[in-house]
Amino acid sequence: MGAKEEVLAAAKIVIKSRGINEFAVGEVIQYMQKNKTKYKEPTIRSQIVSRCCVNSPKHHDDQYKYFKRIRKNTYKILEF
Repeated sequence: MGAKEEVLAAAKIVIKSRGINEFAVGEVIQYMQKNKTKYKEPTIRSQIVSRCCVNSPKHHDDQYKYFKRIRKNTYKILEF
């Protein structure tokens, strides 16, 4: 599983535990670190706020439509 897939899976677990389709970046980072991810915090953060976010500035050639920023530091999963 690559970084983007692991981040998406972690975000889904965080959302299910909250009962609402929204999460903070730190919640996903904390969950992944607690579960011994091989990815460092900057990689996880970059996946959420840039590479996999539909309404972020384009900083990568490939952009995936997993998340949408709904307010500062708060995201939701698209097609959850």
